[in-house]
Formats: sequence, structure tokens, C-alpha cells
Amino acid sequence: MPLSDIERLCRAIVPGTGAIEVQALAKGLISETYRVVRDGYCYALKTAAPQRGDFGLDLAWEAQVLERAGSLGLAPLLVYCDLERAVLSRWVVGHTWSPLEVRRAANITKIAQLLRRVHTLLVPPPPRVMSPMSWIQVYGAALSRRTRRTRGAFDDALRAAAESRLQQVADLPAAAGVVCHSDLHAMNVVQADEILTLLDWEYAHVSDPLWDLAGWAANNDLEPETQRELLMNYLGIAPTAAEWQRLRLLTWLYDYVCLLWSELYLNARSDAVNGIRERATLLDARLRLPAHYAP
Repeated sequence: MPLSDIERLCRAIVPGTGAIEVQALAKGLISETYRVVRDGYCYALKTAAPQRGDFGLDLAWEAQVLERAGSLGLAPLLVYCDLERAVLSRWVVGHTWSPLEVRRAANITKIAQLLRRVHTLLVPPPPRVMSPMSWIQVYGAALSRRTRRTRGAFDDALRAAAESRLQQVADLPAAAGVVCHSDLHAMNVVQADEILTLLDWEYAHVSDPLWDLAGWAANNDLEPETQRELLMNYLGIAPTAAEWQRLRLLTWLYDYVCLLWSELYLNARSDAVNGIRERATLLDARLRLPAHYAP
């Protein structure tokens, strides 16, 4: 959306009467994010990305989750929500963790406690259920419609490895589905004093609770011993062999889903940043090293 249109939208939906200041922050597959200031108050604005495809999202369901999470302090407080137009929330002041901070024992405990709270959110009806297989199918179908194809998404070896791991997960004892954030990385967790707030809930859905732990582990490149510490803090007891195996399998699958997302992003946006290319290259290489994910 042109900046002039963003400013016009902000004048209509942002509380206050003063001048509008708009700063573009990020462009994703499904939304674009802006920082907006009016009358001394700061907000985060999300608008639909141009030519947003069908990526298995449910905007109405997301709005209900945002409202519930915001009321409990898990997400920014929602100010305005038009499902087809924009979502406006209060800006969260704080800092994001460095890779070193992510690995501190106290912070591993904090993120585990945060996820336990997220996973107790009431599921809005009807539930938006997505499994690792669902994400692979959605992104795979979207990539198959693109004319520019990259190696990893259509690599037979990686697809076969994904199918094998999906079957291994299916053979393990299942966990009841819960609300998952599904986009857990350090830039989406803001700490103010001792309070953690989760940003960017677009990919929220109902799934295995360990999917969120797998996302945090994968996006932060956590070592196996740190993953085990995270799992033990989340469960409150030592994990069983099956729970540990499930987390390791889901971590591989999360990396694979992220590879598909990265390739889709690189195909969809001509202004893709180098960081996305570098991450896709790393994921492609890492997924080909099964020992990296061994239980």
C-alpha cells in the first residue's frame, strides 16, 4: 500500500487529532508493518500485503485470539481491527533478546512459562487446526504455482525426509491441540521489566503444543542440550523418550516449513532482503544433515 494511503488510513483509525507520523518497518508474505505515532502515543499497524495469497490463514479467528491474548497481557492491546483492512495495536516498549540472552537459564524458564500461558488460551470456535503437514501442503501448493522455482522446495530428498518424519510423529503418542503462536523467534518476543509480550500472531493456530517449542528452538538455532532444558522447563518434569523424540522431529519439520516459506518469500518479493536468502541457504544445508536433529 502506498505511504500516502497508509497515512490516510491512519488519520481515520488512529485515536487522536494530531499529526500522523508513519515509519515502515517490515514487509512479509501476508502483511506489512508500520510504526505510527499520534498525539504522543505509539501504535503498531499491520495492513494486508499486496497480492496476498491463500496461506491457510483465518483472519476472523486470528482477531479473536488477539483479543483474548491481549486481555491477558500475552499480546499487544488491540485498538482497531478490520479483517480486510488493517489491525492496529498499542506499541510495546521493551527490548528483544540477543542470542546470548535466549540461552540464559532464567530466560529459558521465562519462555517456557510464557508458552504454558499461551497454550491455556481458550480456543475460539471453530478451531483453526493446522499440522506440520498442513503447512507443508499450503506452502508447497503456493510454490508450485510460481514460475521461478528454487531448489529446496522441490528437492525429492528433502520431501522424502519430511514425509518420513511426519510418519514418525504420527506413530508417537499424540498431544491434545492448543492455541500455538507458530512464529516464535527473538524479534517477536519483547521484554519490559520482567514481562514478556508476543508480537505477530498471524500464523496462530491449533496444533501440538511442542510445535511452539520446536519453533523457538529452530528459529534461535538452539543446541540439543538447550532444547532439552526448554522442554523440561515447559513440562515441569524430565521429558519421556517419546516427548524428546517428538520435539526433535518437530524441530526438523519446522525448519523445513521455514525453508518453504523463505523460498516462497524470495519468489514473491523482488525486494527480498539478503537475510532471507542467507537463512534459506542455511536451512537447506542444515536439513541435509540428519545428525543435527538426532535424538
